[in-house]
Parts: sequence; C-alpha cells; structure tokens
Amino acid sequence: MPATHVPTRSRRRHSHHDAPDTAAAFRRLATMECGPERDGLRNEIVRAWMPMAARLARQYRNRGENLEDLEQVARLGLVKAVRRYDPDLGTAFESYAVPTIVGEIKRHFRDHLWSMHVPRRVQELRNRVRVASQELTHTLDGRRPDAAEIARHANMTKDEAKAGLEALNSFAVLSLDAELSGAPEGGYALIDTLGRIEPGYDRVVDRESLRGRLRALPERERQILYLRFFRGMTQSRIAEHIGVSQMHVSRLLNRTCTRLREEVEAGSAG
Repeated sequence: MPATHVPTRSRRRHSHHDAPDTAAAFRRLATMECGPERDGLRNEIVRAWMPMAARLARQYRNRGENLEDLEQVARLGLVKAVRRYDPDLGTAFESYAVPTIVGEIKRHFRDHLWSMHVPRRVQELRNRVRVASQELTHTLDGRRPDAAEIARHANMTKDEAKAGLEALNSFAVLSLDAELSGAPEGGYALIDTLGRIEPGYDRVVDRESLRGRLRALPERERQILYLRFFRGMTQSRIAEHIGVSQMHVSRLLNRTCTRLREEVEAGSAG
C-alpha cells in the first residue's frame, strides 16, 4: 500500500500587526558562536520587537503603575524571550514571546507593587473583581456595582467579592505624613489622628498591683514608705521621726522596695 502523503500545514501569518519578520534572523542567530557579532544580531531582533512589547505594556496601564515602568518590564520580558527562543521547535516567535512578556508584567504587579504581603488567592480575587466591576459599570448606567452584583457576575461568593474589593482599594499604603482630604487649611496629617501611649495607664496598673501588698507590710515598713514617697521626707528626717538610725531607714527602704518589685513582677509573669 503506497504511503499516504500528509500535506504540511502552511504557517499562518501572525495576528500581531506590529510583529516583524525575524525568522531568518533567528535561524542565523542559532548557528552563530558567542561573541560581539551574535550579541549585535540579538540586539537588533530585540529592537525590532519593541513596538509589540510596548503595546502589550499599554494593555496594563491605569492599574496603579507608571506606563514607562511597565514598558521597561515588558522589554525585560522581550529580552528573556529572545534569549530563550529556539526556532528549531517550529513555533512562531510571537507565540512564545507574548506569554513571556505578559507573564513578566503580571509578575511585576504581583511581586513589586503591593505595599504589604497579600496572599496569592486574594490577589486573584482582586483581579476578578476589577474585571467584573469594569464590565458591570458599562451596563449599570455608570454606577459602581456592589459586592452582591460583582459576586453574581464573577461567579464567586459575596465574601470573596468583599475580599477582592478590599484588596482593590488597598493596593498601596498611605503615608502617615499624608495630609487628610477635607482637612481645614493648615490641617493635619494621618499620623496626627493616631493614638499615643498614655503613661498614666501604667501608673494606675502599678498602683493597683501594689495596693494589697502595701497593706500586708509590717507597720514600721509601711510608715517609712508613706513618709518617704507620699510625704516626701528625707531619710534623715524619717529616722528622727520614728527614732531609728538613718542607715536603718535606708536598709528598710531598699529591702521593702526590692521585695515589692519582685512580688509584682512574679504576679505579672504568672
């Protein structure tokens, strides 16, 4: 039985209007040795494909990143694609380059633009919510859809839609030095609205911790503490007042304060 001839499918022209014909250049590049001439040809190929890389970058503008930075990331993806592309595999370069460039742009958004660590799942919810919100805005007379409408449109739960909306509005953090909108002229920054540590609270806690322990002290020690810390008397005046030596007053103060501090610390640790 004669062998059946299977016609080779003709390669269709790429769908990218700005894609140059560099097939011959790639075949030549694959046969060249490493060196300045090979580097020069590879740079020419990169320059030829830059318009397409720029177009792919523009598809991701207005998402919180400067367009020039996106184009730079797209060029980086293009350089990687040119370096890794193998024409012997029979795949058109644009079929390999486009997902490489787009992947580089998406990776840039994922890894470099979030001001805080956000789980991958929440990032994906954000993207789904953003797309659904944009699509619904065109059908809802320009008003912003709510979480329930987004959930139905994007086939997700309402809680997932809320999480995506929160991530959508939390792409970047606000500086504490940023002036609040609506503040009067010469107003205040965000940091001015934050609470500060009140040292008086710690003082109240310390006093309450000591109250019961002070009552349990022997009469003389309790009297010495009262005269020293509540009446402000010196050790010599206390000694004259209770009829003991100043050295004895000093020893009692040190011993009593040390024991009280140890008891309070032990109670806090427990």
